[in-house]
Amino acid sequence: MFKQYELSYSFDALEPHIDTLTMETHYTKHHAAYTNNLNAAVEKAGIEKDIEDLLASLDQVEDKAIRTAIRNNGGGFYNHNLYFATMGPGGGGQPSQVFLKKLEEEFGSFEVFKEKLSTLALGQFGSGWAWLSVNKEGKLKLSSTPNQDNPLMDKDGFLPILGIDVWEHAYYLKYKNLRGDYVSAFFNVVLWDEVEKLYRKYT
Repeated sequence: MFKQYELSYSFDALEPHIDTLTMETHYTKHHAAYTNNLNAAVEKAGIEKDIEDLLASLDQVEDKAIRTAIRNNGGGFYNHNLYFATMGPGGGGQPSQVFLKKLEEEFGSFEVFKEKLSTLALGQFGSGWAWLSVNKEGKLKLSSTPNQDNPLMDKDGFLPILGIDVWEHAYYLKYKNLRGDYVSAFFNVVLWDEVEKLYRKYT
């Protein structure tokens, strides 16, 4: 059984950048539903894999309806675990000098990195995500995906270490149609230490 990520902070801890009602609804309704629906789908299919392997091998699920359920809900489960784990009170600012240097090497500067990731988030038509991913060689990549898809599903060796959720449920209660304001605010709650931990884990 897959277990919903346990928040280490209260629903109001990300104010004023992400409001309390959005956090509570996002976590207790949306994320909980993805988790429950994923567990129901894998139980029905008799599948026992960790979430990374499961999402990277969707083409092995023969039943189309179950494959779709796992893609949507497994993606939602994994994506939100990452999203909530890499945000927190006291976030924002810049990464450590080591990871900052890596971002500068890949993208030119930290500001250019944020601009490029923000552009992907703003340019995602409809619901989806913008990602920072890494492969085992330490190469960084920016991308975006629709719905609850993520880089694991591309099977190109890149694993996500930071994701911006641009589904409307992530921001609409506070920011309405101003997605750009939400994306800007998101960087004020990013826990760069957690992002860097994932970078080190995957490399």
